[in-house]
Amino acid sequence: MVISDQDSIRLFRSSAPYINAHRGKTFVLMFGGEAIEHANFANIIHDIGLLSSLGIRLVLVHGARPQIDQRVVLRGISGRFENDTRITDKPTLECVKDAAGSVRSHIEALLTMGLPNSPMHGAQIRVCSGNLVVAKPIGVRDGIDFENTGHVRRIDVEGINDHLNDGSIVLLSPMGYSPTGEVFNLSHEDVATQAAIALSADKLIVFSHWPGVVDRQGKLLRTIELEQLRNLIESDEIETEGSVLRALSTSVANDIPRAHCISYEKDGALLEELFTRDGTGSLVLRNHYEQLRRASIEDVGGILRLIKPLEESGVLVKRSRERLENEIEHFNVIERDGMIIGCAALYTYPENQSAELACVATHRDYRGKNRGERLLSEVIDYARSQQIKRLFVLTTVTAHWFLEQGFVPASLDSLPSEKQALYNFQRNSKVFELTI
Repeated sequence: MVISDQDSIRLFRSSAPYINAHRGKTFVLMFGGEAIEHANFANIIHDIGLLSSLGIRLVLVHGARPQIDQRVVLRGISGRFENDTRITDKPTLECVKDAAGSVRSHIEALLTMGLPNSPMHGAQIRVCSGNLVVAKPIGVRDGIDFENTGHVRRIDVEGINDHLNDGSIVLLSPMGYSPTGEVFNLSHEDVATQAAIALSADKLIVFSHWPGVVDRQGKLLRTIELEQLRNLIESDEIETEGSVLRALSTSVANDIPRAHCISYEKDGALLEELFTRDGTGSLVLRNHYEQLRRASIEDVGGILRLIKPLEESGVLVKRSRERLENEIEHFNVIERDGMIIGCAALYTYPENQSAELACVATHRDYRGKNRGERLLSEVIDYARSQQIKRLFVLTTVTAHWFLEQGFVPASLDSLPSEKQALYNFQRNSKVFELTI
């Protein structure tokens, strides 16, 4: 597919709100040794460099399991595992040091590369690493001594923030150091989640072999609440690897606002996830008190209370209880502690492969927290499942919000004929559309 200059301009303009939103925020990126060996890894590094140039504070945490395995085999050492955790004796620890040092040097070299034909030409990115992770031994469990395998004891938050404040990217390896001078082999999942929690990071972004959190039926779960993720993990209903799922759930459970899972095999996945409305992978949120779901007949009263002020001010067309009861299957709602605080409806026109987005409303006390965007994303996912190619909306006073979401002005003639026949010329609503 050839992208024209105008397409590039539109893409750049549409990414501006995300650039502004992410600037100055702290993101922790976690990727295993498998990602490092993949052919797309150089592209990931270039995209990381781009994020840094946009003012995002970055902490990279890498794994090295396949690289360690290679060295263990080459040295004729018998690798030992217990519950998928490596038992790190002294000879194995030397393999860990060798592998982690080699991977770290490889990543630093890629981040330093500034050839004229490379995406990071002139970027002048600084990378800092060191003894920023304090570790402790796992010890003896069920009679098994894990020797130099450890857990994160403490993250040097002040040291990392000093580097981030200087504009550097911080690179953390799956190794930690004790006050007694010992070195411990750590899981990169443990390092990434503990770093994100200690730094109060705005995001944890995890790279996976899978395109995101994928269930046993092969469906990519775009947005998942923490409780839903935990239930799926417990029931073994997810294909995505366990280390990724643990990192996502642990970080969100410890107040990281958003945790993302994306593919390390897809070129541009990182940029698409961060700078487009739909993203490309999975987003995990905590949402203690809120649930986004399909509406039921029991929600009619709550929706009427929600939309009444907007109807009285002329923002929304008035709906009777009878009409709402008859059309309730078209609605999605956000419920918070038993109260409906957001809603949106979708009316499809299958013969035109189009649908009308209508009655988008958020309670005045709960605006400004991306609830409208969440409703829109849910509606778009459902519309796509129905082979809908285009959304349209008629509005009198909220045109700016729809423009911010990527809608563009359209003519009355672009509406399905049935909708044109019902158009209220007295309201003189503006028409906007979005290709999905």
